[in-house]
Amino acid sequence: MSVGLLAVVDDILSAALKASAKTAGVVIDDAAVTPQYVQGLEPARELPVVGRIALGSLFNKFVIIIPLALLLTAFAPWVLPWLLVLGGTYLCFEGAEKVMEWFGFHHESGAAETTTEPKLVFGAIRTDLILSTEIMLIALASLDTGLGFWATLGALAVIALAMTGVVYGAVALLVKVDDVGLQMMKNPVRRTRRLGARIVAAMPAVFRVISIVGTVAMLWVGGHLVIANLAETFWHGPLDLLHVVEHAIETAGPVVTWIVDTALSAVAGLALGLVVVAVVTGIGRLRGPRHQTAH
Repeated sequence: MSVGLLAVVDDILSAALKASAKTAGVVIDDAAVTPQYVQGLEPARELPVVGRIALGSLFNKFVIIIPLALLLTAFAPWVLPWLLVLGGTYLCFEGAEKVMEWFGFHHESGAAETTTEPKLVFGAIRTDLILSTEIMLIALASLDTGLGFWATLGALAVIALAMTGVVYGAVALLVKVDDVGLQMMKNPVRRTRRLGARIVAAMPAVFRVISIVGTVAMLWVGGHLVIANLAETFWHGPLDLLHVVEHAIETAGPVVTWIVDTALSAVAGLALGLVVVAVVTGIGRLRGPRHQTAH
């Protein structure tokens, strides 16, 4: 019996490892997006906030995504592409808002709102829900259909734990690098102090780059989700156009093809996101006078 159990565990781990490899791109995007949510916090609050976001990510995966994905796969698989279109559209909206902020445009809410820690955590968990959904659905699609329900559930659980640990472990290390630099600056060895000072001086630029990468990642993932899943629902046009471009440049090699594919998905995501921002802003302005009168 123990041998049989070990065989089942081995099958689950092997399936989880193979499926995890196909989610690597989205995992990197998730790790790039998350650090921007802890920028500006007091150093003592950085790790607690990362921990709360990680717990929220586990809640997303185990309480919402995995049960819903298994139920929909079994009883209503046609719903999944629509959910991914909605999730991708939301990522495009968030990414477009951040791009507009780079150029000095800010979303008007009728009154200035301070971003409290609970709001920040909630926003990060909300974005994680969409990225985690793609991670888990890619993993689910990559698993062997002959695994059986319990083995599939076990593999998804392993993937959820591993990906959450990788993403938020990396984020935790990243946000504490400057503290490591500060400690190095107190070292009696001059070379170590200099290295610590360089690390501390470099971190603002590093976080700016991460913020840009995270925004581009949201637009890329969001745009790709919308394009790919529109083709699964009712409109093949954008995906067919993307394939035409890919075939036209495939002689340049897989790296160039991937870069072009990513850039086009990000541009499409930005265009969609700007449309959604315009709609949301217009609705907000229409509701603004009534909201102010009510107050």
